Amino acid sequence: MKIETAPFNRDIEVAVIEADGEIYAVVFPCRRVAAGWIKAASDNPVEIHPTHWREWEVSR
Repeated sequence: MKIETAPFNRDIEVAVIEADGEIYAVVFPCRRVAAGWIKAASDNPVEIHPTHWREWEVSR
């Protein structure tokens, strides 16, 4: 789903597109917060610019 629709304060999987066009999923759950993005497990900010998201599957 488009990143603009990502929910706030919920663990989700996000993906980014690199300058060379390569798409990859971030390997840890992230949360969207007012200030940007944080790593769900630690609440530490992450410097990412995701393009899309989906639900984080607990089995990962």
